[in-house]
Amino acid sequence: MSNKLGFWSVFGLVTGSQIGSGVFMLPANLAPYGVLSLGGWVISGIGAIILALVFAQLCAKFPRTGGPHAYVQEAFGPRVAFFTGWTYWVISWVSSTAVVTASISYLTPLIGNHSSMVHLYLQVGLLLVITALNFRGVKVAGLAEFFLTNLKIIPLLLMPLLALFFFDVKNFTYGEVASQMSVHHILSHVTLLTLWGFIGLESATTPADSIENPSRTIPRAVILGTLSVAILYFMNSLSIMGVIPGHELANSKAPYADVARVVFGGNWHLAISLIASIVCIGTLNAWMLASGQIALGLAQDGLMPAFFARRNRYGAPFWSLVISCSCIIPLLVFTLDENLSHQINKIIDFSVTSFLFIYVICALAFLKILKSHAQKASPSLWQWMCGGVALAFCIWAISSTPFETLLFASFFTLSGIPLYLLRQRKII
Repeated sequence: MSNKLGFWSVFGLVTGSQIGSGVFMLPANLAPYGVLSLGGWVISGIGAIILALVFAQLCAKFPRTGGPHAYVQEAFGPRVAFFTGWTYWVISWVSSTAVVTASISYLTPLIGNHSSMVHLYLQVGLLLVITALNFRGVKVAGLAEFFLTNLKIIPLLLMPLLALFFFDVKNFTYGEVASQMSVHHILSHVTLLTLWGFIGLESATTPADSIENPSRTIPRAVILGTLSVAILYFMNSLSIMGVIPGHELANSKAPYADVARVVFGGNWHLAISLIASIVCIGTLNAWMLASGQIALGLAQDGLMPAFFARRNRYGAPFWSLVISCSCIIPLLVFTLDENLSHQINKIIDFSVTSFLFIYVICALAFLKILKSHAQKASPSLWQWMCGGVALAFCIWAISSTPFETLLFASFFTLSGIPLYLLRQRKII
């Protein structure tokens, strides 16, 4: 029996990486922008699918462990590849901090309110369980992701269908701030918000060596998975905004629970809390798997210390996972304080901008690879358009981001300079 991942496990990894807490909270953030928020989902969804097409083609050409840095190395060499991979690795475990916190927070209606220390113990316990699961290798982690994906996709499909019976187009209203904004300004803002929901679309490229027929399996899973996520997001946002009046939804702390009360009545918010926690746990598992594979790929290419490439008897990158887990725990401690928790959430926002940096360099790498291979096999116009549109979309998204966020996001990349210099001097 093969220990490699098949199509459906990779599909689960793609969808699991993208569908996180955003599917439950974004409708409230989008409510003030009325029907134009749906336009944001359409624009970001199209952008995400085009990016998925770029990564699918890159992976088909270079099915190597590590994902983005492997493609950048082919195009721009080891230096740019190191900083791409380093940034990707750092934000993978920084982003996981919020996912762990949300996983336990959503369980509060079920387990009751407890002290912050109890929440910390539960968060660390969940993190250790997910890390231990990944110690069993990508096959076990991938199967777990497929199982968790099924648990969360089924209710996310069921809810919007049932909500159609309570749908009222009059619930789409504009908030006071949105009413003073231009259509272009609103669309650019809501596109940035909704784009957050697609972060992680490339995660299935990271464990390429552990996937059956990666040059065929990964592209299919990335494209189909991202398309499925886009449809799911649009359906859920449409149904929630059509059931709850805009002014109420904008102030809701649990949009899904509010919709469940309307559709089902009773204490269905408890079931929604459990589903939300499962969604976040699935995302955490996908990101822990990706985090280990990112560092493994960097080490295999000589861009990180060799011990990151050491595997246990199940083929899992043991030290890569241990270090990623160890980096998350201090951040969980910081979230014990409410103010620091808010700061961590801001760091997660900065990390999303860092993902856009990675997408830009990967789009550039794709275009350069097309140019370098033009003499051997002439790329199609469709390939050039795909790379060009993906690059333009990312640059537009970055240009709409506040300067402070861009500046802080660059620190994730710059933090790799000390390690790079030590590696150059062969100290480590």
